[in-house]
Amino acid sequence: MSRTTELGIAPVHKLLFKYAMPAIIAMTATSLYNIVDSIYIGHGCGALALGALTVAKPFMDICAAFGSLVGVGASSLLAIYLGEKDYDRANRVLGNVIVMNVILSALVMAVGLIWLDPILMAFGASEATLGYAHEYMEIILYGNILTHIYFGLNAMLRSAGHPRFSMVATIVAVVVNIILDPLFIFGMEMGVRGAALATVISQAVAVFWQLTKFTNKNELVRFHRGIWRLNRHITSRALAIGMSPFLYNIAHCFVVIIINNQLKIFGGDLAIASYGVINRLTFVFAMMVMGLNQGMQPIAGYNYGAKQYDRVLKSFYLTCAYATGVMGIVFFLGEFCPVVVTKMFTHDPMLIAQTIKPMRIICSSMLIIGFQMVTGNLFTSIGRAGKAIFLSLTRQVIYLIPLTILLPMAFVDPLDGVWWSIPISDTLSAITAVIVLLSARKSLQIS
Repeated sequence: MSRTTELGIAPVHKLLFKYAMPAIIAMTATSLYNIVDSIYIGHGCGALALGALTVAKPFMDICAAFGSLVGVGASSLLAIYLGEKDYDRANRVLGNVIVMNVILSALVMAVGLIWLDPILMAFGASEATLGYAHEYMEIILYGNILTHIYFGLNAMLRSAGHPRFSMVATIVAVVVNIILDPLFIFGMEMGVRGAALATVISQAVAVFWQLTKFTNKNELVRFHRGIWRLNRHITSRALAIGMSPFLYNIAHCFVVIIINNQLKIFGGDLAIASYGVINRLTFVFAMMVMGLNQGMQPIAGYNYGAKQYDRVLKSFYLTCAYATGVMGIVFFLGEFCPVVVTKMFTHDPMLIAQTIKPMRIICSSMLIIGFQMVTGNLFTSIGRAGKAIFLSLTRQVIYLIPLTILLPMAFVDPLDGVWWSIPISDTLSAITAVIVLLSARKSLQIS
């Protein structure tokens, strides 16, 4: 009760630090998966392998999206039942998460393995990168059940009141991955297969850590008999709640697929590898902003319900300031240190030379990205799902997809059109966020 009450009375800046820091640490650790794999693969397997990893990433994200469909929805449902003190249903949610994840991940694995090469070709693989992408994704798909359970149980841990335990599970996975990557890639000369195997094993270790909490008899939410049978009410509600993040993730994956294909047409495999380097740089800091958003959410939501609109706006403005500062680091690195950043991933001189220009183009809009992300989260926090979904899809579906297809026809070098479609979409999305925010000024008491 005291933790809930403090949301309405404690200083907002202290609350934001308290609630956001564990989320930022976990999000940053998660993003290290991509950074570590990319660095080791780039140096140990070459530029083509790095391009193959860029092609494989949207496929991995689609697999993860199915996990979020179950995990995010079920974790929200768990929190509702705990609030209602319906502990029997809360425990049934835990059992249903495991069963649904096993079933869904097995289906994704089967479909992925049967049509692996055609899917990778559709995602932008070429004859030169297909072999690398196939080797990587084959291992990832075999470990897909572990991936789904890992993300699902982490979401459940947060809803069950163990955000730090969830954070530690993520850090454990990252540390194991960092240790195993060089051992498998360089020591055992397994190449991209070694990187994929390191990822799967690291998630298996994290799942074991998570199970120690849910098998503890002293825990309110834990594994026991009678919770494993699928309940139609629980599964349908969980899937309905999880549909929003699922659609967002799927849309993001298809945007990456379209960009990869446009890059393959106008720039070839090295252009895709360049995009992979840039994407991984921006991804790390975007995950930090997402951590800030997770910290802001309970503060804004509680105070909106209490009609303390000044505190809602203070949390929003403060989060925007921090988010702008975080993305300002990306702007600085991309504009003034592109060579240094690229050399973290590869020593290939052609790839380094080809990455400098697009990195500067894409990072030119980073200073306004934080505002757009936080504005969308504001509407999620206060229950305005329609506006939140609209803002989350404006950049990817409304602006980026059409511009990625049309702008290459307007440039002398079509590849420049692909690169410029990204910051232009970011700018248009930020303008749209301002318009939507001002339209809601009455309900938020914005002067």
